Amino acid sequence: MQNIKTKITQIHYQRDPQGILFDLLKFCSYFYGIGSRLKNFFYDKKIIKPKKVDAFVISVGNMTTGGVGKTPVVSEIAKYLIAHGKKVAIVSRGYGGHLSNRSINMISDGSVIYFDAVDAGGEPYWLAENTPGCYVFTCRNRYMASMHAVEKFGVEVIILDDGFQHRKLHRDLDVVLMDSVKGFGNECLLPAGPLREGSEALERIDKFVVVSKNTNHEVAQKVARIMQKRLKLPTSICYTEPDYVYDIKTGQRLMEGLTVTAMCAIGQPQQFYDFLKDYQVVKTVTFDDHHQYSAGDIVDISGSIITTEKDAVKLARFDRGQIYALRLKTVLDVEGLLS
Repeated sequence: MQNIKTKITQIHYQRDPQGILFDLLKFCSYFYGIGSRLKNFFYDKKIIKPKKVDAFVISVGNMTTGGVGKTPVVSEIAKYLIAHGKKVAIVSRGYGGHLSNRSINMISDGSVIYFDAVDAGGEPYWLAENTPGCYVFTCRNRYMASMHAVEKFGVEVIILDDGFQHRKLHRDLDVVLMDSVKGFGNECLLPAGPLREGSEALERIDKFVVVSKNTNHEVAQKVARIMQKRLKLPTSICYTEPDYVYDIKTGQRLMEGLTVTAMCAIGQPQQFYDFLKDYQVVKTVTFDDHHQYSAGDIVDISGSIITTEKDAVKLARFDRGQIYALRLKTVLDVEGLLS
């Protein structure tokens, strides 16, 4: 099954995909597109109206599937607003967590984290751990969770993590991210391509962010200029770079040059592996995005393991030493983005 998923992912980012599998996926994309366009038509024509809450709502999302770097950007925006005296809540769907997303789950009240990464989901837990002073909720119904945050806790700003396609809740600012290298892939709709919506959705964007996950940021700068001209929208660049690698239990930093196994369960694993050029990576172990780890996943791996911070929060519960996480440094002009 994973081989099929890998093949489909490869098709998503091929310039001119061919073959029977692509033809089959393209046929399925036709029906997916009908559903997507119908939903957007009803909202665009105000046949269905988004619900409002008494707070400023910022959506951070993307046009494609897979990891583009939304979660660190959500955290950076929240930290900026908190520093400027705002009461902020992040609302996530909670994908991959054991908690029922039909309920409103308060993962953190800004000072106490109430659930572990297995129950909350890796991304909500990471947000709770790395965004002090911020409420974090998970719920499939973003409107219901946002209302709860506003009415019970007096939240002034709601940030939707991966909210671009969730049109049930009115938003005051739609921020959309794109990977500087992956872009929109083959520009086909799911499942033939990575696009979750057609190009008509670009008209809903208020601010566009190109995410650079490469130590050479010239590509991102060029892409940002192209996209700003294409979309006629304010376009920012979010720079993401490796900072350091640390032991997830002790916090001790790992020396460069050591032999390691790299392991992750994220949407774009190759970009993570590329960040480890200062280590001798003898093996890579890749799981599907949002994978919930078991002890069996790591029992046969000897020596040091380096993983992402979002994976590390799910691995911390296991009684195994020598698990390290790569901390990334995110540089974003949040003031410019929100102005």
